[in-house]
Amino acid sequence: MDTQVQQLCAHCGEPCPQGDRFCCNGCEMVYELLNENGLCNYYEMNERPGMAQRMAVRKDKFAFLEDDRIQQQLVQFQDHQQTHVTFYIPNIHCSSCLWLLENLHRLDAGVQQVNVNFSKKEARIIFHQQQTSLRKVAETLTSIGYEPYISLQDLGKKKPAVSRRLIYQLGVAGFSFGNIMLLSFPEYFSGEHLEAGMSTVFRYLNLALSLPVFFYSAQAFYASAWKGLKHGFLNIDVPIVLAIVVTFVRSLVDVLSGSGAGYFDSMTGIVLFMLIGRILQDKTYQGLSFDRDYTAYFPIAVSVINGRQETTKVLPDVKAGDTLLIHHQELVPADGILVKGKALIDYSFVTGESEPVMKNMGELVYAGGRQLEGNIEILTIREVAQSYLTSLWNRDELKGDKQQKASFIHLLGQYFTWIVLTVAAATAIYWGIYDASKIWPAVTAILIIACPCALLLAASFTNGHILRILSRHGLYLRNAQAIESLAVSDHIVFDKTGTLTSREDTAVEWHGRPLSIPEKDAVSALTGQSQHPASKMIQGFLGQPFSSTVAHFSERAGQGIEGTAHHLHIRLGNSAWTGIPDPADQYGSIVHLRIDRQPAGYFLIRNTYRAGIDHMLKRLKYPMTVLSGDHAGEELPLRKMMGPETTLRFRQQPDDKLNYILQLQQQGKHVMMIGDGLNDAGALKQSDTGISLTENSNNFTPASDGIMEAAQLRKLPAFIRLCKVNKRIILFSFAYSTIYNITGLYFAVQGILSPLTAAILMPSSSISLILITYGMSEWAGKRLLR
Repeated sequence: MDTQVQQLCAHCGEPCPQGDRFCCNGCEMVYELLNENGLCNYYEMNERPGMAQRMAVRKDKFAFLEDDRIQQQLVQFQDHQQTHVTFYIPNIHCSSCLWLLENLHRLDAGVQQVNVNFSKKEARIIFHQQQTSLRKVAETLTSIGYEPYISLQDLGKKKPAVSRRLIYQLGVAGFSFGNIMLLSFPEYFSGEHLEAGMSTVFRYLNLALSLPVFFYSAQAFYASAWKGLKHGFLNIDVPIVLAIVVTFVRSLVDVLSGSGAGYFDSMTGIVLFMLIGRILQDKTYQGLSFDRDYTAYFPIAVSVINGRQETTKVLPDVKAGDTLLIHHQELVPADGILVKGKALIDYSFVTGESEPVMKNMGELVYAGGRQLEGNIEILTIREVAQSYLTSLWNRDELKGDKQQKASFIHLLGQYFTWIVLTVAAATAIYWGIYDASKIWPAVTAILIIACPCALLLAASFTNGHILRILSRHGLYLRNAQAIESLAVSDHIVFDKTGTLTSREDTAVEWHGRPLSIPEKDAVSALTGQSQHPASKMIQGFLGQPFSSTVAHFSERAGQGIEGTAHHLHIRLGNSAWTGIPDPADQYGSIVHLRIDRQPAGYFLIRNTYRAGIDHMLKRLKYPMTVLSGDHAGEELPLRKMMGPETTLRFRQQPDDKLNYILQLQQQGKHVMMIGDGLNDAGALKQSDTGISLTENSNNFTPASDGIMEAAQLRKLPAFIRLCKVNKRIILFSFAYSTIYNITGLYFAVQGILSPLTAAILMPSSSISLILITYGMSEWAGKRLLR
């Protein structure tokens, strides 16, 4: 029948009955909630903010939330009155979303309170279990467009709480340092005029304040130094610990013997500034996960057919021989045989193949694909943990942590430490000959003033600020080591589908005679009857038909469609279906068109390359490789963009990609791999630097060293240059700090370093280094990433 012009729902954009502004009461209520509070700018955030936002919740979709075992692992707190649970909600995108979620109690009376963490896209919900349930809360969220993402990874794996130990240690160090400095001022400036009794009180107060810093705040450095020594490696924390211990012992001796006030201010200052640098460098992005595996990709439960009954079963309980019901747009969670329905599986995220795969009854369907066309039933032949997809994570090469090379900071710290020890030994020998009484003050002063904290400070603050600059531009690196690793890369490997090309954007071109308006309308009406992605793309290219009347419609799986519209017989499909040979000079997917049995031309469908990719590839002066699970149809444009020296490999399975990375590393290459799908997971983890590309930083990404927003891929050359500049800034800052070291050593080797001199040199050196590293990092970021 002919379609009539329909009014679209003011909230979700779906068609609604004639004369109505909303398609249902739920949308009307949500709209009124926003309108009452002046938040209807929510509808200006994108073209259709509610898009399918008011989703019809499939019956029993969240039935698994009634399972006591699942509830125990998802619920954070429960008593006889209320339940606390935290859901990850990817669709949160604006302030109106926050307000709407925090007013969920107006849609579900059982909800008591909702707190939203916008950066992590999480909602902490407190509800009365006597009035509502975990399942009903999830269904209410889904009905207004905020479906909670609950994956298999959420079972048996509680999210670690953010560690606040370093924060507490920093607080203690800051409190002690400030008070010690305050109590030291009378000693510094009064000289002999300070009353002896008051001087003793101040000294012992300083000693008391330094104890928690020495025994508690400095624990992070003790642990790191001990770990390095156990493995026979002199990391930079060893001389830091040596300086802390020597400063404390020297100060303790001075106070107890009554010979001086000691250097408690310098000792606590060392610990304070080191902790600040460590916290900044170790800062993580709470909304991101760099260690995901297949359990984060799979759903928590699946529908199982028992006789004529449909039940819900938790994924780990699925066994071989179970019949699974896979709904439209759901993932296939286990390898199995198709026993009912027509399967059109999108394996692009698993294999890299951009075109959906048609499967007939009796054929094997692998886990990880997404069903695109209706519901199907599969008979499982392997459990989830034994499927092909999970085997990607079970290879021996991927077990355990990636071996990291020692940072140049530690190597430089080793040389610096030996130089300091040599100067201290020479000083001890000199004063042993001329004045033995000066050995102790001179040697301890050298170890105090020549502490390599300047090097560690420069590294910590520079790395921390570079990490923040990169994150502002859409590259989120796991840690400071990833900066060094990325900077020394000498071979770059790209995935194609979803990395160089966009999964969301496709180009459709018409090659053939001009089509009349009725012919376009007829083809559009016919493609509207099919759920095949190619049909949807063609209809999007032609536009919505004025009339959707189609007679004698039929669809041949894997071949094409045909029918009659506007009294025109249309046949659309591949070469075998239409009897028209494919052109030899085109790449991409070709869909031929016959109108009234006469060839009219063909539609060419191909992935579009991301904006700026051509220019970016030309700026990369590195050997490059493209590993694609797709066919070789894109070889010609890739060769034009990347040059004849680039290695192009197509039809690459996940194992092929991993083996290629291993081959490059065996040749001594430092490999950077950039990919986006599960098929890239092994290669990303094995590479020296693995970067996961994502259209949205909160989407699923395989385990990697960094996550990059897809739109920022064009900035890759600038990211690499900034990571290289990072090392130069650290070395320059360290060289600058040697001015302070030389000044301090001038007094130290003579055994005349006073607490006041140390108190001036240590903080001024630290503060000037922080300002230099911040300024140079900011300048480099603006120059390279503008």
